Amino acid sequence: MSVLCDTQIRELILIEPFEENVKRPGRVSYGVSSYGYDVRVGPVFKVFTNVAPHGGQTMVDPKAFSEASFITIDTRATGRDHVIIPPNSFALAETVEWFAIPRDVLAICVGKSTYARCGIIVNVTPLEPEWRGKVTLEISNTTPLPAKIYADEGIAQMIFLKADRVCAVSYADKGGKYQNQPGLTLPKVD
Repeated sequence: MSVLCDTQIRELILIEPFEENVKRPGRVSYGVSSYGYDVRVGPVFKVFTNVAPHGGQTMVDPKAFSEASFITIDTRATGRDHVIIPPNSFALAETVEWFAIPRDVLAICVGKSTYARCGIIVNVTPLEPEWRGKVTLEISNTTPLPAKIYADEGIAQMIFLKADRVCAVSYADKGGKYQNQPGLTLPKVD
């Protein structure tokens, strides 16, 4: 396997909208980089809450995940450019960008250092060969303080690894449950 450089990313990976990595004063950077692509976080966030709608607490269960575990915040509706994640909590969000990964490429996501240095961790499972859609991001606030996350700015970097040959079975071949997700998608078990 080899890491794709900026020219190869432009040629091989479908990213919409595609952005160059230019200086944007006062903003967390995004766009193509030397060996990756810095994605932006979209305007809609699902911020985790441990309070059930009718009192008590909820439980996190990946086999029966409840939308009631989150408060949905659309920064466009609030007129703000950010969302606040409570201390020791997390939010789900989506990338602004839509991806189509080739059959011989695997994408791995790592958080941007600007957020990591503030105790904000971004987690995304690998984008498998022939996966398509907007990426659902898990943004964890590991600090004991509230954390501000800026919508439509950089949040993480995708690193693209090109295999020496195409895979035998791609995500599309398996009919993956998160294929073609249009945006923020909660966990599901088929």
